[in-house]
Amino acid sequence: MLGTIVYWSLMKIYNLLIIVASVFNPKAKLWLKGRKKIFRLIENQLKNDKSSRVWFHCASLGEFEQARPVIEEFRKNFPSYKIILTFFSPSGYEAKKDCKLVDWVFYLPLDTPANARKLVGLLKPNLVFFSKYDFWFFILRELHRKQIPVLLFSAVFRDNQLFFKKVGGWYRRLLFYFSHIFVQDLHSKELLEKYGITNVTVTGDTRFDRVYQIARQPVDLPCIESFAQGHKVIVAGSTYLQDALIISDFIVNQPDIRLIIAPHEIDQQSLEDTMSVFYSNYYRYSILKEKKLQNFEKQVLIIDTIGLLSKIYRYGTIAYVGGGFGSGIHNILEAVVYGKPVIFGPNYRKFNEAIDLINLQVAYSVQSSEEFFEIAERLMNDEQLLDEISKRAKNYILQNTGSSQKIISWIKENLQI
Repeated sequence: MLGTIVYWSLMKIYNLLIIVASVFNPKAKLWLKGRKKIFRLIENQLKNDKSSRVWFHCASLGEFEQARPVIEEFRKNFPSYKIILTFFSPSGYEAKKDCKLVDWVFYLPLDTPANARKLVGLLKPNLVFFSKYDFWFFILRELHRKQIPVLLFSAVFRDNQLFFKKVGGWYRRLLFYFSHIFVQDLHSKELLEKYGITNVTVTGDTRFDRVYQIARQPVDLPCIESFAQGHKVIVAGSTYLQDALIISDFIVNQPDIRLIIAPHEIDQQSLEDTMSVFYSNYYRYSILKEKKLQNFEKQVLIIDTIGLLSKIYRYGTIAYVGGGFGSGIHNILEAVVYGKPVIFGPNYRKFNEAIDLINLQVAYSVQSSEEFFEIAERLMNDEQLLDEISKRAKNYILQNTGSSQKIISWIKENLQI
């Protein structure tokens, strides 16, 4: 009971902080605006629909990419169902509010008892999916009370998480609200079972399915292809200022090498930070594609639009993925699927694929520009090494695809929907 009161209080505090932050933070402003009259919006869009529904919830855009192959497999196998997609983050909602894979896209309301009852009552889902994490107590409790099956997929659990600490007993209750949990690895399964959560299956990470899909799709990026042609190229994705600084020394000293860099955020400040690192030695993609240049005098191409990164990695000789000097690395599989060696910062240990790929000598972690220089130079100048890495990388991806199909097969065998 105490835990529930504390959680509810934290939700109220969080909402208050968002209101204050919205005065100067555009994302917070979008968060509030998107939830204004959210229940009226849901009611108006669903009130005349009598079909069976499945609900997918994703924290943000990355979790949507994880969910996408599951959504596609579900649509293929259960075509009579309509699909609801919700996001917690504005970056996810704004990017996918017109997504054609699903029937409706909404913001997830703030998690309170009243909101949870109203939301579940309006959505009336027959089945619910949560992608990787983003656990909301009152919503999960309400779904459990209504006996609506809830599945968590691509989940990873570690010993140091709050669920498994002495003070985490109340929080661990959330996990018992899931009808079944599909985890990425055996350690996660064993950890959950240690605490009495036995409805667990190891199915791997659905991101492997997604990156494999993307790599097989044709691309038409003549501007980028022309910029990269005839050169060794570093593709740096989801970068922050510190990542750009790590790479910059190498670029300055290697005038024949080209860099394609995609900042994690493309707001004005992030773009200005990246541009300042490379001085005048860059093109902006949005401008360059209009000019249709044939000869490129500058070394750096800054990607200032969203949605291209997963396709651009194919043009690299090597890849660098940002986030490793912050809260954690971003999606390295998007590069590895093309057989590219990948470099990232030191904060990677929450990600199974990063550990696997370091052990396979496909990935490398660096802590300084000097370390990056040493590794990048060795990779760029050893064709045999690049070929060996490419084979190991592609084989790793192939060995880990199929998670989405396993989840759908489990549903067919175990749920009456």
